[in-house]
Amino acid sequence: MTAFTAGVRTATAALALLLLTPLLMTACSAPAPPRGDTSTAAGTVCAPPQGAPGKESATTIDVIEQAYSCILGNHHSGATLDARSLLAAGFAALVQELNRNGRDLPEAAVPALNGDRKADWAAFETVYRKITDQVPDLRDKLAVATLEAIVAALDHHASWAHDVQQPPDYYDGDGYGLGLEANVDASQADGNLDAAVPPLFVTSVQGGAAQAAGLRPGDVIESINGSAPFIDHKATPAITALYPQYPQARPVRLRLLRQGSGRRWSVTLKPGLYQRDLAALQVVRSKLLDDDIAYVRVTGFVADSADRILRSISRLRKGRTLSGVVLDLRGASSSGGGSTEATRLLSAFAHGKITAYHCTADDTCQSLRTDDTVVLLGLPLVVLTDRGCASACEHFASAVKDLRAGLLVGTRTAGMITGPAQPYLLADNTILSLPDKHHLGPNREVIDRIGVPPDHHVPLTPADAAAGRDPALAKALTLLHK
Repeated sequence: MTAFTAGVRTATAALALLLLTPLLMTACSAPAPPRGDTSTAAGTVCAPPQGAPGKESATTIDVIEQAYSCILGNHHSGATLDARSLLAAGFAALVQELNRNGRDLPEAAVPALNGDRKADWAAFETVYRKITDQVPDLRDKLAVATLEAIVAALDHHASWAHDVQQPPDYYDGDGYGLGLEANVDASQADGNLDAAVPPLFVTSVQGGAAQAAGLRPGDVIESINGSAPFIDHKATPAITALYPQYPQARPVRLRLLRQGSGRRWSVTLKPGLYQRDLAALQVVRSKLLDDDIAYVRVTGFVADSADRILRSISRLRKGRTLSGVVLDLRGASSSGGGSTEATRLLSAFAHGKITAYHCTADDTCQSLRTDDTVVLLGLPLVVLTDRGCASACEHFASAVKDLRAGLLVGTRTAGMITGPAQPYLLADNTILSLPDKHHLGPNREVIDRIGVPPDHHVPLTPADAAAGRDPALAKALTLLHK
């Protein structure tokens, strides 16, 4: 899911609600939509891709229909989902795209929907075709906007991967964007802004335009392109501009405050490629702290990450007695390892336990259990968490907390977790990813949209970032030395 998708979700929510209200009150039969001889959706199976997809083709109304059917048949909420919410969100986005291009039409009125999924689709398609036939030059844009909004209306776990591009001269590991990271990170900006808390400030400068402009950790971002990042303590969509994705290249103007000196100034940063620190690209980094604490920094749960973490601890333990382990999972998410790696890592701290449940819409649940072939470390554990700890990271954190395998220090996790996502190939050779189960913690608690609270709340402040202090790590060392 892209930052654009997150913007669509925010922008269309109010309009979708307005559109949906009369739909739920209105019932009528829908006429059969006109179909061309080239329609493919009805005969196209929603199935996982077999090998690499071919070259992308244009997204059409038939592809949107295929995605709609795929969602209803495969998303974990599909059996209970009111499909009118998807169509209302898609139509809202279509209308907004018409307006953005100065081409609003009298025919762009949402049809009456009655809750019959097939009849509602037929009514939607009929109006959609009437609109796009009058603006053929916008047909591709309207289809993309509509499908993005339909997928975004589900939740932040469903995604539609399309038009994926890399910048010219991109080298594996390069970064693209402004070259900074803020306390509201890219994953929060991309669909989880409700979890963000003020103030907004720079936590690291990675290179690129931010480095060239002299930004520093701790600099408070007071406005973005003239808009406040928070209004009444609620995050605004302006924050998404901090994390542009290629080919977005529009300059971003920031108003900044350096608290230590009281200096206020403005700077314009242009997105671009920049070389990232190679050390920062390592998934697992480790070192010894205070001569007896194993500190392991984990940036993501990928294939084999659990074994890499455990090998790192074993190397630090060789020839000495350790007092404990600090696992720094701030900013860690899942990128291919998922539940398997979280469960395997947890198994080094607890045996014979359930680490999570994956449940269908009718609450039929599969329990995930520890792998008791993993050798127990037998060491006290402190886990550092923040709002960037998402997905498999939250699986691990919730299990540590529920099973009392260690202590959590820092701030609440992202609240972005579900069962594993399954990919489906659409007729235009794009990929629709849908979770077929939802995730519950070991105590059967809901974590998605809520997050896992720490045992010790220790947030990072702008002053800490500016001074290079890490209060959460300091607290972890204090706890392990008690």
